[in-house]
Amino acid sequence: MAGAARARRNAPPREEVLVAAMDMIAERGLEKLTMAGLGREVGMSSGHLLYYFRSKDELLLQTLEWSEGRLGAERSRLLTRPGSARERLEAYVDLYVPEGHRDPHWTLWLEVWNRSQSAAADAVARERQAAIEGAWHRDLVALLAEGVSRGEFRPVDADRFAARLRALLDGFSIHVAVGLRGTGREQVIDHVREFLAESLLTPDA
Repeated sequence: MAGAARARRNAPPREEVLVAAMDMIAERGLEKLTMAGLGREVGMSSGHLLYYFRSKDELLLQTLEWSEGRLGAERSRLLTRPGSARERLEAYVDLYVPEGHRDPHWTLWLEVWNRSQSAAADAVARERQAAIEGAWHRDLVALLAEGVSRGEFRPVDADRFAARLRALLDGFSIHVAVGLRGTGREQVIDHVREFLAESLLTPDA
């Protein structure tokens, strides 16, 4: 027990480990992220990392949750700023779509969801992933409902429209993240804007 206590005292802050993991994914790709390599980055052994995170799956999920926390704070800032609902919806879409091929957040998101399909995946971990998706959905539903109430958006069912819009965004975003030819970030955003103009925006908006 004394050795474990010393390890806890000497370990870098949890966030430092998560930041280092995200930096490694951004700089070298997810396939280069190993427990041993990450341990070297933060001055810990892979055994100590496993003591804190239990498995690589848990490390990846916590890194995703940390990254989503930062995105959530930015999303909240964008959605509560002054301006029309349409402007804030455009900001939501801009934040949602990956920056480009091998975007580190989306690379991590895809890997975590892929791992969650294994027979050994933890039901609690799946619930944590669902919580991430739920936050994006709730914010979009609230924004759509506001736009409808202000006459900027057509009188759609906000929950149903949010589900369809996010399915569209997810599909296009995966194409951007994996580098599918003909689906760059700007092309995708143009597609989404066209869809919104045809199905959601009122003529006045």
